[in-house]
Amino acid sequence: MKRLSCFIVSVALPLSAPAHAIVGGGAPSTEGVARSVVTIVGSRGNFCTGGLIAPKLVLTAAHCVPPGADYKIVEYDADRQPSLRDVKAVAIHPGFNMQAMSGHRATADVALLQLAVAPKGKAPSVLGLPDIPINVGSRFTIAGIGVTVRGDGKSGGTIRVAGLVATGKPGTLQIRLVDPVGQGAREGLGACTGDSGAPVFEDKQGGPVIIGVVSWSTGPNGNAGCGGMTGVTPLTLYRDWIVQTAQKWGAGL
Repeated sequence: MKRLSCFIVSVALPLSAPAHAIVGGGAPSTEGVARSVVTIVGSRGNFCTGGLIAPKLVLTAAHCVPPGADYKIVEYDADRQPSLRDVKAVAIHPGFNMQAMSGHRATADVALLQLAVAPKGKAPSVLGLPDIPINVGSRFTIAGIGVTVRGDGKSGGTIRVAGLVATGKPGTLQIRLVDPVGQGAREGLGACTGDSGAPVFEDKQGGPVIIGVVSWSTGPNGNAGCGGMTGVTPLTLYRDWIVQTAQKWGAGL
C-alpha cells in the first residue's frame, strides 16, 4: 500500500493530464462536491487535499500535517494564478499512530486545519457518517487534487471527481474502494499522490455528505502505485472529536 503523503510539487497549475489512473482519471470539476476541495501545501514540500467543512475549517488526513512544518492553503484567482493563505492552527487526532500508518494498518488518520480567512469561491460540505452496515458494492465519491500520472507532480493540482465502490470487508476502521469497472484488478480510477486527505462522499437524502478521508492507495492487484485500491478512513469513530475540536476553535458545525 502506498501512503499518499506528498512530494515537492509546484503550486502552479498543471498543463494537461492523461485520462488514465486515479481520481485524476475522473472528470475535472469546480462545482458540486468539488467546491469544498482545497489544496494543502507544507514548508517541507507537502502536497495534499482537504475538504472544507465550515467556512474556516478544513478536514484532512493526519499524515498530511505532521508536526514541525508550516502549512498553507492554495487559493486561485479568476485567472487561476495561485496564492497562499495562512493556516491558523492544526489539530491531529490523538489516536493517530504514524507507525501504524506506515505499516498500512488502520489508525485515526484525521486532522483539522483552522484557516485565518475563509477561502474565496469555496463552499463547505456537510459532515456526516457512512450508512451502517457498509456493504460491498456501496457507492462513494472521492474528490482530490492529486496527480494523474504517478511521479509526475505537474499532473496534479486540478480537482477531479470519481465514483468508486466498496470492496473487501468494509467497516468502521477502514473502507477499501475500487473502480467499479476494473474492481482493482486492472488500472482504473482511484486515489494517487496528493489525494491524501481528500474528502470521501456518500449520497444521502439531502445530498452528498463527507463520511471519510482518503489515506492510501495501491496499484492494480495490490501492487505498489495507484489506480488499484483506495483506502479510506471513515469518520464513524472520529466525528465527535472533529465536532469538539471545531467547537473549541469557535467554528461550530
